[in-house]
Amino acid sequence: MIKTWWIGARPRTLPAAIVPVLVGGALASREGTFNALAFLAALLASLLIQIGTNLTNDVADFLKGTDKDRKGPVRITHAGLATPRQVMIMTAVTFGLAAVLGLYLIAVGGWPILAVGVLSILAGIGYTAGPFPLAYNGLGDLFAFIFFGLVATIGSYFIHTRVVTWAVVIAAIPVALLVTNIIVVNNLRDIPTDTAANKRTLAVIIGAGATRIQYAVFALAACVIASSLWWMGWLSQVLIPVWPVAMILLLVLALDRIRRVFAAREPMQFNMALAATAQFHLLFGALFAASIAVS
Repeated sequence: MIKTWWIGARPRTLPAAIVPVLVGGALASREGTFNALAFLAALLASLLIQIGTNLTNDVADFLKGTDKDRKGPVRITHAGLATPRQVMIMTAVTFGLAAVLGLYLIAVGGWPILAVGVLSILAGIGYTAGPFPLAYNGLGDLFAFIFFGLVATIGSYFIHTRVVTWAVVIAAIPVALLVTNIIVVNNLRDIPTDTAANKRTLAVIIGAGATRIQYAVFALAACVIASSLWWMGWLSQVLIPVWPVAMILLLVLALDRIRRVFAAREPMQFNMALAATAQFHLLFGALFAASIAVS
């Protein structure tokens, strides 16, 4: 069952939950308010919410028939590795563990963290389940941008500081853009099957060409916005200018990811582009956080 749970967690997508906590913690460290235990609790809670969202998506898509002609990675309900009831139990346990960690985070960060946690879990469930599933109504990209980008980064920072600054709001935007690109590649791959299943993702609505352009704009905009923070003096300018050096590497990798997405036509190519996008998000976040923390 643990192996099945791990497959259902979709480990390749988990960097989406790690990066916001890294960046929020780095900003707190820069200001001398970093709390190591709160950081670890926030990281685990973020991972559990991501896993719970993935499990909800797994069973909801199966019950709606969206996975009938699936081309992406294995879904445990569709593959018969677990029954819908078992996946629902896994989901409840996962979100429950996140809520337990949330009790500690509320004690550290105050009652606003309760609102962040409740809304994040509800949004995770509402992504593909409920009376108005976000992913089925063109709002999946917006969900990822807001909750796995802005809210996760700002909330992680707030736990340490109990304030919200313009620095963390701006820093959250590139994180949000790149985590959204994980959804963009996934939905681009699934346009044919989602269209057949009447799942109106943003990719289905705007088409493959516009979705590829969306991906490129988001990847390049993340690099530009993060670099603007360096020019404003918010990233490391001590000894080795960490961010400009990192920016050269990241821009090369961003262009490579854009090339892959524009060239992909077969499911395997899209799956490889999806994995590369998640890897890029993690590397970007790690270098971005490091540049902030040592500034």
